[in-house]
Amino acid sequence: MTVKHWSKMQERGNQFGMQTLLFAYRVLGRKGLWIVLFPVLLYFFLSGKTARLASLQFLTQVNHYNGVDKQATWRDSFRHFRSFADSAFDKIDAWLNRIKQSDIVYTNEALYKQLDEQSQGAVFIGSHLGNLEVCRALSQHRRSKAINVLVFTHHAVEFNKILQRINPAVSVNLIQVTDLGPDIAILLKEKVEQGEIVVIVGDRTSSSSAGRVVECDFLAKPAPFSQGPFILAALLDCPVFFLFCLKDRSEQKGVFYRVVFEKYADKLVLPRKTRQQALQTVIADYASRLAHYTALYPYQWFNFYDFWQNDHTVIRDQKKGK
Repeated sequence: MTVKHWSKMQERGNQFGMQTLLFAYRVLGRKGLWIVLFPVLLYFFLSGKTARLASLQFLTQVNHYNGVDKQATWRDSFRHFRSFADSAFDKIDAWLNRIKQSDIVYTNEALYKQLDEQSQGAVFIGSHLGNLEVCRALSQHRRSKAINVLVFTHHAVEFNKILQRINPAVSVNLIQVTDLGPDIAILLKEKVEQGEIVVIVGDRTSSSSAGRVVECDFLAKPAPFSQGPFILAALLDCPVFFLFCLKDRSEQKGVFYRVVFEKYADKLVLPRKTRQQALQTVIADYASRLAHYTALYPYQWFNFYDFWQNDHTVIRDQKKGK
C-alpha cells in the first residue's frame, strides 16, 4: 500500500491566516489569543485524521522506548497538537524581542562563542524537534554570523517573511529547496567560506527522490533518514554541529529555552571507498542524539506523519500534469 510523503500533505493554513494570527496576537496577547484559537485548534485536531493517528503512533513509540507499556490516548495527542500551536507563539515572541537573554540556557555555549570568533562558517544540523525558529531569531542577541536556513515548504517561507517584517534586523536568509543539487551546494559553499552558518534539518526525507535514505534505529524502531543533509555537510568542508532548541521549565527559572550545541566533527569526511559505511555511522549518530532529546521532550516533536514509513512506498510530488 502506498501512502503520502510528508511533502504531499496539504499545508493547513495560508498567508492571510498567518497575518490574522499575528494581528490578533499583538492585540489580545498570548492568553487572549489562546481563548480565541482553541476552537480552531480543536477543529484541526478532529479533522486531521492522518496527523492525529501519526501523533498517537509516535507517542506510543516514545512510551515503549522509555520503558512505559502504555498506548497513547486522544488526550495525549491533543496535548501534542496544542504544543505545536504554542510553538508558533514562541516564534512570534522571539521576533518581537519578548524572549530575553535570561530566558535562554545554552549547552556548550563556549563552542558557539569560539565559532563566532572564527572567520570560517559551519553547518548546523537541526530537526523538527523543538523550535529552530527561536534559535534563528535569538541570533540578534549575538555578534551574529549570517544564518542561511534551508527550508522545504512554501508555508515556512511565507510565515518567516511575515515574522521578518516584524523585525528586519534578524539576519536570516531562507533558501527554499526541493532537492539538494550541485547548484545549492555551490551556493552554500560560498556562504560558508564567507563565514556564514548553514542550517538544515536532518529528519525529513527527500521530497523528490525515493530511496536516498539510510535506515537507522530511532526510538527502538528502524526509520529512514535522508542522506542529503549529511552529504552536503561533507561537501561544505567545515565544522558540523547538531543543534536543538527545546522549551523547558524549572522551579527557579519558570519557562526557558534550552539551546543545545553539540559539535560532531571539525569536518565531515565520507571516503569514497567506504562512503556508505561512513554515512551509516554519521546518520546513526545523529538519529541517536535526536532520539535522546525526543524521548525527553516528546510533545515538542513536530513531524505529524508516519516517521517510520518505508521511503520507497510513499507518493511524492509529481510533475505538473502527471
